[in-house]
Amino acid sequence: MEIPQKNWNGKPYRSLDYMLRERFGEKVYKVTLNGGMSCPNRDGTLGTGGCIFCSAGGSGDFAADAALSITEQIEYQIRILSEKRPIRKFITYFQAYTNTYAPVEYLEKIFTEAIEHPKICAISIGTRPDCLGEDVLNLLESLNRRKPVWVELGLQTIHEETARYIRRGYPLSCFDAAVENLRARGIEVIVHTILGLPGEKESDILATMEYLNRKKVQGIKLQLLHVLKGTDLAYDYLAGKFRVYEREEYLDILIGCLEHLNPDIVIHRITGDGPKELLIAPLWASRKRDVVNLLDHRMKEEGRYQGRLYVKEKGAE
Repeated sequence: MEIPQKNWNGKPYRSLDYMLRERFGEKVYKVTLNGGMSCPNRDGTLGTGGCIFCSAGGSGDFAADAALSITEQIEYQIRILSEKRPIRKFITYFQAYTNTYAPVEYLEKIFTEAIEHPKICAISIGTRPDCLGEDVLNLLESLNRRKPVWVELGLQTIHEETARYIRRGYPLSCFDAAVENLRARGIEVIVHTILGLPGEKESDILATMEYLNRKKVQGIKLQLLHVLKGTDLAYDYLAGKFRVYEREEYLDILIGCLEHLNPDIVIHRITGDGPKELLIAPLWASRKRDVVNLLDHRMKEEGRYQGRLYVKEKGAE
């Protein structure tokens, strides 16, 4: 009988840092880029308000200035990060808005500029499943032959009723097709999920985790629901239409998610950190380091770890 792994370099889950050290032989840092794109959920193609939780910065509030070239953005962030320590390897993360929502010629220009930087060892591209046409997929496949390309998809939930409320703008079948097309080309997939969406119970959240176990994705971001100023979600929250998690509630849900997830899936995020000046609730979320430390402590104390409750499908490799 196979003995389950319960520890990943001191963490009770397969962290991004663990994976990067294994893969690239040292600690790797992330530089967050702005490709200057919009989103079909904002420019009128699908809608104008964006997803209900999305800030005016298109969930790229920590990204660099889009007025700078890609190389300038990379160099600026490398300079800032390297002030305290010598760093040799970086990942570029195209974060703001939808980063394949542009003519493929433009995408090729900016992605190639990023991938050719000598200190960049991989690129990660945040986008929507409905913005991955054949020409874009072919470009990503070509780039992936040069350096690893990861595509981050904002699924948030598998439940269609919740998806309509948050104005996601595409059905689950669209996500399924995108994952299948990306994996067929050898491109790694990271999925964004939000824990605490209005109307969802713990069983609904765990159903999303179980679904992703079957999709052969390589990574996941577990994002606590943040209520940010200026979003439509904030209006509903201030009107008393839903409540947000207390810290211990969130830790309970988060540990449950990790225990049900395939231990091979890399945990790219376990809470998230919205801009403090925009955060309405939950205010405890601004103390991200406390949350991470409490999570690690509780899981170790209680003998819990990623994959403890994971059940491999029959016939799965």
